Amino acid sequence: MLAIIGGSGLTQLANFDVIRREVVRTPYGEPSGALMFGTLGDCPVVFLARHGYGHTIPPHLVNYRANMWALKQAKVEQVVSVASVGGIRDDLGPGVLVVPDQIIDYTSGRKTTYFEGGEDPVRHIDFTQPYDATLRSRLLAAAAGAGIVVADGAVYATTQGPRLETAAEINRLQRDGADVVGMTAMPEAALARELDTAYAAINVVANFAAGRGNSAEAICFDSIEAVLHEAMQRVRAILAKLCEQ
Repeated sequence: MLAIIGGSGLTQLANFDVIRREVVRTPYGEPSGALMFGTLGDCPVVFLARHGYGHTIPPHLVNYRANMWALKQAKVEQVVSVASVGGIRDDLGPGVLVVPDQIIDYTSGRKTTYFEGGEDPVRHIDFTQPYDATLRSRLLAAAAGAGIVVADGAVYATTQGPRLETAAEINRLQRDGADVVGMTAMPEAALARELDTAYAAINVVANFAAGRGNSAEAICFDSIEAVLHEAMQRVRAILAKLCEQ
C-alpha cells in the first residue's frame, strides 16, 4: 500500500476519496493526526498530514517515529513525502518541483531512531542513498506521464526550524553542497529505512532561500501561499499518475 505524507500546502488531497478515518496509537505516542484511508483513482492510499490537519505542529515537534510506525502498522510499503522547501540553487526558484536524491541532516534534539538500547540489538542501516531508487524512478515517470516538468535530483538540507535560515547559513549550506533547504526530511527518511519502508519525496520550492533571488534582503511570505497553491495542483496530478502505474 502507498502512503502520502502531506506537508505545508498539502493537508488534503482534492482527488482523494476517503473511505475511513483511523486514530492510531503507537509505542512512541500519537502521530500527527488520524490516518485517512481511501483511494486515489483505483489505488488504495493512506494519507497523513505531517503538521496536523490544522497545520499546528511545527517541524521540530512532529512525532516522526509515531508517524512512520503508524503507517507501518497500516501495512504501508511505500511512502511519498510532499514538502515545501527553499531554493538554494539558481535554477530552483519558486514553483519548481524537485525529486531529491540526497540529504544532509543539520537537525538536533529530535528522536531519530527506533533503536535506543535495551534488550533489542542496535541496527545500523545503510543510508548511502536515502531515497528509494525504484520509488524515485516511479515518481519521475509519473511526472513525465502527466506532462509535468520536475528537477531530477537535489541535495536536501534539513534544518531544525521553525525559524528560517540566515543568509550566512544558506551560504554555508551551499558550500556543503545543498540545493534546497527544508525542515522535515530527517529523521523521517531514516526512520522509513529502519522500518524497511520505501521512501521518496516531491519537494515544492516555495521561495528562494535567504540571500538568494528575490529573497536577497528578506523572504516575502505574501507570495508563498499563491506559489504553493498552484504548485500543489501539479503535485496532485503527479500523485494521481503514480497511482495509475
